[in-house]
Amino acid sequence: MAAPAALLSAVGVALSGLLFGTPFLQMMWVTALLVFVGTYAVSVGILARRLALGRTLLHQIRHSRFENLKEAKLARGDELNDLVRQVYRTGQVLQREMAELRRMEDYRRDFIGNVSHELKTPIFAIRGFAETLDGGALENAKVNRKFVQKILRNADRLDHLARDLGEIARIEQGELIMSPEPFSMRLLAHEIVESLEPIATKQSVRLDWQVPADLPDVMGDREHIRQVVVNLMENAIKYNNKQGFVRLVARVVPTGEASISVIDNGLGIPAEVIHRITERFFRVDKSRSRAQGGTGLGLAIVKHILAAHDRSLIVESREGVGSTFGFTLPLAEISIQKPEDEPALASA
Repeated sequence: MAAPAALLSAVGVALSGLLFGTPFLQMMWVTALLVFVGTYAVSVGILARRLALGRTLLHQIRHSRFENLKEAKLARGDELNDLVRQVYRTGQVLQREMAELRRMEDYRRDFIGNVSHELKTPIFAIRGFAETLDGGALENAKVNRKFVQKILRNADRLDHLARDLGEIARIEQGELIMSPEPFSMRLLAHEIVESLEPIATKQSVRLDWQVPADLPDVMGDREHIRQVVVNLMENAIKYNNKQGFVRLVARVVPTGEASISVIDNGLGIPAEVIHRITERFFRVDKSRSRAQGGTGLGLAIVKHILAAHDRSLIVESREGVGSTFGFTLPLAEISIQKPEDEPALASA
């Protein structure tokens, strides 16, 4: 309001000079008035509008509103332009941070809800079976052992959930340190397939592995890479069809790295949810996943372990056809010398 008042005062003074002054003074007053009006117009156009824009945006930012932020993206120029640009950049930073805070709050709320849900199912089952036993079934030889076995299975499920949550927490907090070293992927593949054979047989799924005998050693944390491969193969077995197959393949690719893949002809994953499968507790088929006893954290752990190796999980899948989960590891510069008495390993 001060600038328009000053303009009105100047016009009033000029008019007084025009009415009561000499011709020379009148001409001077007209010139002064034109200069003043011109200066005022320039000030409004160059200064006042940008100051008003800065004030408006700062007011909006204080109220967490960013809809007009792009108006402050001015070209570099004088000091006032630079000041307005700083308002723009500050608003951008605050907008990103607030969006991240909202995302983390949504994530925290979903995480707590998911953990609560995952805990309730086995806890209710344990309580239900225990109450049934306590109510008289303990003396019934036909059901007591069966109920105790179900209690043990649900207790194992709780144990796995606690273990997986602890694993993720340690990885994210940097407490779980990876120790890369050269190791034989062929030996590891043989161990993994051998250990999972009973599970696959129970599910009527055929396991095989294809790792060349001359595959160079790879570089990575052997035990954590084992955890990754076991997790991927267990999932492939669980979500497969009767008489299906799961194949572990390792080979050298043109990039000069080792590619490790787990291939199956199982249920597959819908294309629209592939990008979500490494989210904690995300399940493609919630009812089937819980029936299989998984915690919903396995692929999240896989993602974190591979990220700690500076690698990422590669997923290709077609619903009803099968899936391929893979990743790469660098080749070791020096291969491990194999013991002379090492038994020959034959891939299936």
